[in-house]
Parts: sequence; C-alpha cells; structure tokens
Amino acid sequence: MGINGIGTISYPVAGYGAKKPQSNVKGESFANGVKAKPNVYKMYLKTDDMLWAGGNGTGLSYYLKYAENSTEEDPIVVAKGVDENGDEFEQTIHINKVNPNCATIVEMRALEAHLGVDKNGGLSSLPPETGEMGLHDRADFVDMFQKQISDMWRLGQQKLAAYYQYSMRTYWEFIDRK
Repeated sequence: MGINGIGTISYPVAGYGAKKPQSNVKGESFANGVKAKPNVYKMYLKTDDMLWAGGNGTGLSYYLKYAENSTEEDPIVVAKGVDENGDEFEQTIHINKVNPNCATIVEMRALEAHLGVDKNGGLSSLPPETGEMGLHDRADFVDMFQKQISDMWRLGQQKLAAYYQYSMRTYWEFIDRK
C-alpha cells in the first residue's frame, strides 16, 4: 500500500507500506520475525482498605495497602500489582526510607498516599513524567518538580506552578523530618 499526496500522480512510493503481521501455527502474532506480546492491562479498583489503586501509561498497575505490622513510628506499605511487562509483583515499602531524590514511582505513590498529599482534584500530586516510569525506574522527583514548576511559569500557568510548589514543599518537609 502506498500513499500519494495531493498533486502527486504516479510517483513511486519508497517502502512506507504497512505489512500485516504473520501468524504461526499456534496463532501467535509475529511482526518482522519477533513474537508480539499482547498489550493486556490489569486494573485494580480501590477498596476501603487500600491507600491507592491505579497505574500509568506503561501498563504498570498496582494497589497500595498498609502492612499488618505497620506502626506510626515505622509505617509500612505493601504494593501489589503487575509491572509494565505484565509480570506480577509485590513490594514492601518502609515509608521512612523513601528518598524523593532517588525513588521509584511506586515508592512515591506510597509516600503520597501516606502523607495524604492534596491531589488538587486530580489523580496525582506527582509531575506528568511519572506516567512513563516502569516499576524499577528511579528518578529525582524533586528535580522533576522543579522542572515542572519552571515549565508552568514559562507557559503562564501560575495556578499549576503554585500547586506543584505546594506538592514539592510537602515532600521537602518529609525529607527534613527524617
């Protein structure tokens, strides 16, 4: 299949056609000789005993609950779900050990839920870049907040800049208390 633009009559089109995936005997799909893995997303609906349930654009989906042995002095959160590859996981997160300067998205969601950070009517207090993070990706969330605040000021979005400043301040206060 080729595509000609307006006014391009009979000009050859160089290899930009779409090819159908081939099937093997078992019916599994192949594209360019590589076995294709189906995009299957598992979603968790938040129940009363959960702190948070959700996911991101990578397919990472999980829920958070306080562990049975969690205390006020040592709050512990258990994360259960599926990673971006569809593999099940379970993690135990000691809230007091979370470092927003080098944390995973799951650790920051646990911290967000534990601290009760205001989500401003949205789904998250965290910067939008977190939507691309996998289960084991680590990032400097303070740096991400600073970049987001700068971008919002540059775009003339003072209310959003102020909201991200509030969120970042909440995490800074957590760091200072440790």
